Amino acid sequence: MKRSARLSAPQASKTPLRRQLDSYFNFLRVEKSVSENTSVSYTSDLKRFCAYLEDRGVRSADTVKEKHVSAYLQQLNKVGLSPRSIARNFSTIRGFHRFLLGEDLANDDPTQNLEPPKRSKSLPEVLSIAEVNAILSTPDDGKPLGLRDRAILEVLYATGIRVSELVNLKQQNLLFDEELILVFGKGSKERLVPIGKSAREWVKKYQRKTRIRIAKREKSQDYLFLNARGGRITRRAIWDIVSKYAKEAGMKREVHPHTFRHSFATHLLEGGADLRAVQEMLGHADISTTQIYTHIDREYLKEVHRSFHPRA
Repeated sequence: MKRSARLSAPQASKTPLRRQLDSYFNFLRVEKSVSENTSVSYTSDLKRFCAYLEDRGVRSADTVKEKHVSAYLQQLNKVGLSPRSIARNFSTIRGFHRFLLGEDLANDDPTQNLEPPKRSKSLPEVLSIAEVNAILSTPDDGKPLGLRDRAILEVLYATGIRVSELVNLKQQNLLFDEELILVFGKGSKERLVPIGKSAREWVKKYQRKTRIRIAKREKSQDYLFLNARGGRITRRAIWDIVSKYAKEAGMKREVHPHTFRHSFATHLLEGGADLRAVQEMLGHADISTTQIYTHIDREYLKEVHRSFHPRA
């Protein structure tokens, strides 16, 4: 995975919260002598947490409340971060606040009465990067429909889009020169999602070698992914495709299209991507109702995706 300079949301001058964060990082380096890997992990988790707080008007650790920490952990759960990673984030946040309390830089610890949120039973399993690669490499791309299936799987993992968004994706929505696709989500809300080089190349191969052969003008219209008869592929077919190749790749548990969506989010966040950028890519409902999320720069989203997605 590419690990370029750590990204954070655009900000103006440092807030008291950021200065408190710097004090904690200095403490970890000088007094605790934490390892490089641990330092990178703490830095990524806490900078993302601080960006979340600042978006909600929190400028100092003195004003961080239990509700802020709880809501943040719920957001991590909602975008599909693994339970282990949520627990790590919680431990890191608790360590930060206990340091501030011990140094008289804050009056209380907002994490004192909190436990990491339990994983929702409705959340699908999150795949490891190795498992994703195994599934992606399973289709026989020497066959027309195998090539189509490989392109479908690549797009699901590269973009994290919903299966309903995938089946409605049209060729005119592919903005490959800009490394983006235009997606119509719930309520027909539009959003632009970055798409990596690997997925773009597989889609182009599918268009050249398969789609052009099976397309039928009236049935196909401009839909990107088609069934063997030239019509728009169905949601059920996508589910069957994902399940089929997961089993062929040796997966012992159920794998669904939404598993790819949660794996997409988890791998970005565990790599250090900004929570707001990942939420924007996923098209979560709260983004459309929270003004801050609607103004994230397009180039910033693409840079987050390029830096932290395993197949960008």
